[in-house]
Amino acid sequence: MRLSRYFLPVLKETPSEAQIASHRLMLRAGMIKQSSAGIYSWLPMGFKVLRKLENIVHEEQVRAGHIPMLMPTLQSADLWRESGRYDAYGPEMLRIRDRQDRDLLYGPTNEELITDIFRSHVGSYRDLPLTLYHVQWKFRDEIRPRFGVMRGREFLMKDGYNFDLTKEDALHAYNRHLVSYLRTYERMSLQAIPMRAESGPIGGDNTHEFLVLAETGESGVFYDSEITDLRFGDREIDYDSVEQCADILEEFTSRYARTDDMHDQAAFEAQVPEDRRREARGIEVGQIFYFGTKYSEPMGATVQGPDGKPVPVHMGSHGIGVSRLIGAIIEASHDDKGIIWPEGVTPFHAGIVNLKQGDSEADAACEALYAALTALGLEPLYDDRDERAGGKFATMDLIGLPWRITVGPRGLKNGVVELTSRRTGESEELPPEQAVERLAKIYL
Repeated sequence: MRLSRYFLPVLKETPSEAQIASHRLMLRAGMIKQSSAGIYSWLPMGFKVLRKLENIVHEEQVRAGHIPMLMPTLQSADLWRESGRYDAYGPEMLRIRDRQDRDLLYGPTNEELITDIFRSHVGSYRDLPLTLYHVQWKFRDEIRPRFGVMRGREFLMKDGYNFDLTKEDALHAYNRHLVSYLRTYERMSLQAIPMRAESGPIGGDNTHEFLVLAETGESGVFYDSEITDLRFGDREIDYDSVEQCADILEEFTSRYARTDDMHDQAAFEAQVPEDRRREARGIEVGQIFYFGTKYSEPMGATVQGPDGKPVPVHMGSHGIGVSRLIGAIIEASHDDKGIIWPEGVTPFHAGIVNLKQGDSEADAACEALYAALTALGLEPLYDDRDERAGGKFATMDLIGLPWRITVGPRGLKNGVVELTSRRTGESEELPPEQAVERLAKIYL
């Protein structure tokens, strides 16, 4: 993409309403624009990152054996009355009425709707286990929306739902989701710590939430420092294996980790050596629940069991805040100049900066770099604007692409361009073709 033809409305000044780094930088980098309180338009670069994160979520869900679908944003209030949650959910639910005087709601979650779909089409235990999921916009009428996409009213969320014959099968689905979520966050270069949590309005006995460590996190986190050293790397996972999923769950959750509202100082000190005790702030980016027959019993979601008798299915739900993840990544990865995107989620793989637009050699070298990277399947952002060098560097630092190739007449006389890492700030002079090869090794 050529920057002269792209829509990237960067701001030089920090908007007064932005209180945290991710909100400030997303506005300044031209990723979002507020439409109304807690509701944002996603501008091209923000939308590009959003889709990258969504694709990672899809890939890991499908890898775990889960089946994608799509449910509507508007739901019938009658379904929620069946489950008993319509009046109990609270003012966060946006309730509306159509021209036929029917009660509807803008879905904050989808347990009732997916249960209705299941009971309409699944009747035998032979059709189990089954896990369905979708990525869809949600709405919760936060009393005080703030922090940009971190606590907005409209947000993009992946929510999945498992249906199993027994509690044991459903707990395996729970473990499978926990493993798939940890892989998902790792691909985004996030250190997400799973910890026991409260179930809230979703309900259920078992629940883990995933928190990313960041200074602006909403929750205090007390944890064993060894938990942050755990990685999946290239290990192969058989998601159908009850034993392997349970072993991974034990590996990633048997060290102490608690939020401030569940913190037990005595237990923390008893379980964790003093030199490994850590306190930090955390941002919630996902949560998984096992709630048994909480929805299947009142809504009649049963299957014919092996003995021919109807059995209510055991269920769980699993959410990832896709749009919220962008804020979490920026909170965890930025400096005073701007965003620092991890390679796995960057909107463009590298920026090309032409120091002397209009110079025939510089223009030709930039065009050749642009063509070579594009031919490899990479997406460069070529700053071909007639702009001073300082302004171009400031824009690249602000939008945070992991790598920058700087092209100027002086370097070209020596046959080199400058390859710079956004994260470390280190630069290296290389022939143009070697700079392309270096980026190919990083990304491909």
